[in-house]
Amino acid sequence: MSAAAPTAAALVLAGGSGSRVGAAGNKVYLPLAGRPMIAWSLRALVGAPGIGPVLLVCRAADRGAAQHVLSDEPGWAGVELVTGGPTRQASELAGLRRLAPRIRTGLVDVVLVHDGARPLVSDQLVATVLRTARQVGGAVPGLPREDLVRAGIDARGRPVDWLGPAPPGLVAVQTPQGFRAGPLVDAYEEADRCGFAGTDTASCVQRFAAGLAVRAVPGEGHNIKITYPHDLAVAERALARFAASEELRRW
Repeated sequence: MSAAAPTAAALVLAGGSGSRVGAAGNKVYLPLAGRPMIAWSLRALVGAPGIGPVLLVCRAADRGAAQHVLSDEPGWAGVELVTGGPTRQASELAGLRRLAPRIRTGLVDVVLVHDGARPLVSDQLVATVLRTARQVGGAVPGLPREDLVRAGIDARGRPVDWLGPAPPGLVAVQTPQGFRAGPLVDAYEEADRCGFAGTDTASCVQRFAAGLAVRAVPGEGHNIKITYPHDLAVAERALARFAASEELRRW
């Protein structure tokens, strides 16, 4: 009997807060176009061609909410729920450790890591990241930035944002980011030993898996991260538009 062909796995990170979006709890469980935001973020990965295990990495306090999301969607019983850590880095490591036995035996060859607060990711971007990671070692989507949002406070202590010119060559990095599984789990274990906490998956790979080739791929303008209240309104309009097209698989 021949060995099973390797497959990719996906980690969907759901450890954010709701402070800037104005929510009392975790923003990824806010309603968005009739479903929790995290359900839209999972949608493009569960059952996607070439992707096998999908792991939802949540905060301990949110396990009940996460289980409720999974139980409400037919066909999502196979999504694995993993309790993350206090930081993004720790949560990614928790997910990778769950996958490690399958990675070591060759059952999982690539891991995609996606931010649960990016509900508008398309099937096409997922496929591009997976294909590129398999071909070269890693794939990171992004878009050039011509302006830069700076956050601060005014003289009265009120938060303010404003736009300014971006440095030449600045790229706004998106998710999912995909990497060959073996070097990725090794990089995260080494980062843990060193006490390193990166801003995203690529920053950890850059530091601890420098020999892994990583290619930038075009991101998507609509693949926004939900951060502020107006982002929810933008996402609502986008999902209404995409639902009538082939850009998102029908539920």
